[in-house]
Amino acid sequence: MQSSVGARAFQNARLQKRARKQADALLPAAVKAYREGRHQQAQALCQQILQDLPQHFGALHLLGVSERDSGRSHEAVLALTRAVELDPRSADAQSDLGVTLSRLGRHEDARARLERAIALKPNFPTALTHLGNALMSLFRFEEAIAAHDRAIALKPDHAEAYANRGMALMFTSRHAEASENFDRALSLQPRLLTALFGKGVASMNLREFDAALSALNAALAINPKAAAVLAQRGRAYQELGRFAEAEADFDAALALEPLLEAALCGKAEMLLVNGNIALAISVSNKVLAQNPNSEIAWTLLGVCAAAQGDTAAAIEHYDRALAIRPNHEDAITKKIFVLDFLPDTGLERLQAARRDWWAAIGSRLERRALGVRNIDPDRRLVVGYVSSDFRDHSAAFAFLPILRHHDREKFEILAYSCSPMQDAKTELCRSLVDRFVDASLWSDDKLADQIQADKVDILVDLAGHSAGHRLTMFARKPAPIQVSAVGSVTGTGLPVMDYLLADPVTIPPAVRHLFAEKIHDLPSLITIEPPPPIPPSPLPMLRNGHVTFGAFNRIDKLSEPCLALWSQLMAATPGSIIVVKNHSMGDALLRDRLIARFVAHGIAADRVICAGKTTRQEHLAMFAGIDISLDPFPQNGGISTWESLQMGVPVVTKLGSGPAARAGGAIVKAIGLDEWVADDDEGYLAIALKFSARPAELAALRAKLPAMVLNSAAGNGAVYTRHVEDGYRKFWRDYSRQALIR
Repeated sequence: MQSSVGARAFQNARLQKRARKQADALLPAAVKAYREGRHQQAQALCQQILQDLPQHFGALHLLGVSERDSGRSHEAVLALTRAVELDPRSADAQSDLGVTLSRLGRHEDARARLERAIALKPNFPTALTHLGNALMSLFRFEEAIAAHDRAIALKPDHAEAYANRGMALMFTSRHAEASENFDRALSLQPRLLTALFGKGVASMNLREFDAALSALNAALAINPKAAAVLAQRGRAYQELGRFAEAEADFDAALALEPLLEAALCGKAEMLLVNGNIALAISVSNKVLAQNPNSEIAWTLLGVCAAAQGDTAAAIEHYDRALAIRPNHEDAITKKIFVLDFLPDTGLERLQAARRDWWAAIGSRLERRALGVRNIDPDRRLVVGYVSSDFRDHSAAFAFLPILRHHDREKFEILAYSCSPMQDAKTELCRSLVDRFVDASLWSDDKLADQIQADKVDILVDLAGHSAGHRLTMFARKPAPIQVSAVGSVTGTGLPVMDYLLADPVTIPPAVRHLFAEKIHDLPSLITIEPPPPIPPSPLPMLRNGHVTFGAFNRIDKLSEPCLALWSQLMAATPGSIIVVKNHSMGDALLRDRLIARFVAHGIAADRVICAGKTTRQEHLAMFAGIDISLDPFPQNGGISTWESLQMGVPVVTKLGSGPAARAGGAIVKAIGLDEWVADDDEGYLAIALKFSARPAELAALRAKLPAMVLNSAAGNGAVYTRHVEDGYRKFWRDYSRQALIR
């Protein structure tokens, strides 16, 4: 018996010796195949070794690394886990397992493995930079940067560490520094895809789109099937307004990687641009199904909810995004904007949200040092207007009269256009200013440099927190006096914004202490361009036998309390109908949902008429069919209110708490229609019912309204502009006086 056991042991030892000898020959061949990119052969050789020697550390380690590099991360983890169990003191195996776990999204497990590798081998630059990547994925950005710094200190020519450090810097919004790191990586390794990709993204974040496209195209020349690079190039095209090319890149990326988050988010954004809300929701949810912590997808869902008028849901989605990434500027800005649409929101909350933007974004940006300036209080002043809306946009109707009527002997007018989209309105704006600067592809620093070089005295923001704003540039304070006006007169929350142009109704004196800016009063918060010549129209009620209400506003302004009150009004005016006109009414989802909301309040579907996008001439002509316009709340109309009044149709409105909820009342009062402005729902309803029952009085008002608008200080562009210029002169004289004191 003992002899038999001994013989078997001897035989096994001989087999083991032969297998080890064979492994000693096979493993170098497997390593050579791996280094030459022949993964299938490398893995086959490793499997051959493991068939006889299942505990062979070297074969398990190489097999795991090759499986990972072949895209089979799950199989790689199994092999590498077995390898580190056999040799827990192998720093290389611990590091490779950490990298593989990161690829599977198991970043905390990855961090632990990488820290173990570094404990085993402190001078291990590769493990240090991989640890930095794991920490970045855990949103521990400063620790990530420190890990990359340690890797670079150990290996100053470590191109990948510079590229990885650049990635971490971008998450802290240090885009210029990130770009420098990518440049350093590329100087060491010109074809490093990670660095080319990062350079493209950092350049986009700096609005340096030529550099972004150059880097991304170089990356695609190396690897045309790099889906992540395609997705980022799509984003660059999207920022440039080249939507067809953007969509093509997103689709190409998704063809390669159907679940690529960046491509799915880009696709969802393009669907929103095209007005396809339902599909945008579906795509955003697909992202969240695989990554519940995608702040971009949550933000996109917020946009979808806001577009449908579901403000509360939109804010919930933005808050989810901000819980994941507190400095996600897009979510902060969109939340600020949509809060104005939320019923019963106090002014304190509205201004606190704007201060949050400053704390998270603006306060972290370096202020500019201003040079010596001629402080003569009466000299010709240089006024610069910054906007993304020098084009066919509603905001342009409000600032065009100011551009048109400026006294060019007393003011030099510059326009800094920040949108790549241009049209006939752009050319009109260009013709009305002394110099028109296309800054659409400029970084904040480059734009600030130009403003300083132009010696702008008063820099005017025409956007507030609305889309396309450049508040991060204003945060740098490139001009001695900065003013917010026209586009979104709700306050910016920026301590470096000196003035806000408004009026006593929009922002009453009692609440002005809540604003970061000093409030300067105008006849009204905004004015408007005169309408094209359209013949006056008789009161429709006289021929129809019923009242027709109009709401020519965005659907997201139709809050539930607003729609409930309108339904109550329609129930009290038998036979009345309401015409809701907005370009979004072309979307069947939004149109049907709106009608369903009226039906839920007891209003028959055939009493709700929806009209979509038209030409401006057709848009204004449609007021011929409206007896009374209804101002939405809490987000009032602005340009739409002025248009209605210009066309002879009075507007029922009420005063809310925040500026956006008082804008309609401010405009209506500014032309002398105080009796059309209510303080509450009951008053709103009473006004509409009163005039619905007085067709003769309504007809008389319709006939004289256009002249009332034109003769008012608020509605007459030339008079209004004199008030704006008086404000600018006062600001400059105050500044000059303070400069003398200093």
